[in-house]
Formats: sequence, C-alpha cells, structure tokens
Amino acid sequence: MSDLWQDHYRKLENMYLKGANINAFFKPELKIGRMEAEVKIPVRTDFFHAAQSVHGAVYFKALDDAAFFAANSIVTDVFVLTLTFQLQLTRAIKGGVMTAKGKVLQNLGNQIIAESVLYDERGKEAARGSGVFVKSKVALSPEIGYA
Repeated sequence: MSDLWQDHYRKLENMYLKGANINAFFKPELKIGRMEAEVKIPVRTDFFHAAQSVHGAVYFKALDDAAFFAANSIVTDVFVLTLTFQLQLTRAIKGGVMTAKGKVLQNLGNQIIAESVLYDERGKEAARGSGVFVKSKVALSPEIGYA
C-alpha cells in the first residue's frame, strides 16, 4: 500500500479525533485501512439507559462512524456524508469495549454502500448496520482537522 494512502488514513483518523468535538465525550479510537475502519469505544455507565446497558444512540455512533470512515477511506478529496443508515440491535452491551468494524460493499461513484458490525467485549455480535454515503462539497483540508 502506498504512503499516499497511509497518509490519507492517518489524516482521517486525526480529523475524527481532533475535528469532531463529540468525540471528547465518547473517547473513541479509530483505525482506518483500505475500504475498512474499526471504531472502539470504552463503555461507561453514563452511556446506559434505565435497563443498565448501553443506549442505542451509542450503538448508532459506533456503527455509523465505522461504516462512514470505511467509505471515506476511498475518497481523498472531500468529506463524505451519511445519506441513510439502518441498524439492527441484537444484544445488550453492559461493559468492556465496544468494537465496530466497517467495510465498503460497493462504490457506485457518487454513492458508497458500506456496512458495519458491532461486537461486545467477548467478540459477540451486538448490532449491525448499513448505509449509503455520498460525497459532500466540503474539501478534506486542515480547516476541518484533516492534517
């Protein structure tokens, strides 16, 4: 894999951690490769709903972020946007580290279809999602943290 691609992935990871203020709350980790991405979020009790497990909004964040960055891994000029995203929640997560693994299924040029699977700390599937991502008009630049 060329250094240009590796540089692109590291810049996207930096943008995620430093350019998205919401990540100060969730404290995620992100690793990007060609057409794939992995998001890890340490579970905290302030993510819980009344039944003492992680709220679906946190599932969505992990799944969408993993699929999104898998999609943006193949777009080097502009930021992509989530057009649609569907998810299915199948298992409660109560602790440990949540891991979402995303991958591109199809690159249709103006639309990218990607999916992601969320695992609990034991490696058991807890949710899955898929979405359509589109290119925006926002350039990948240092102004948005792409550096």
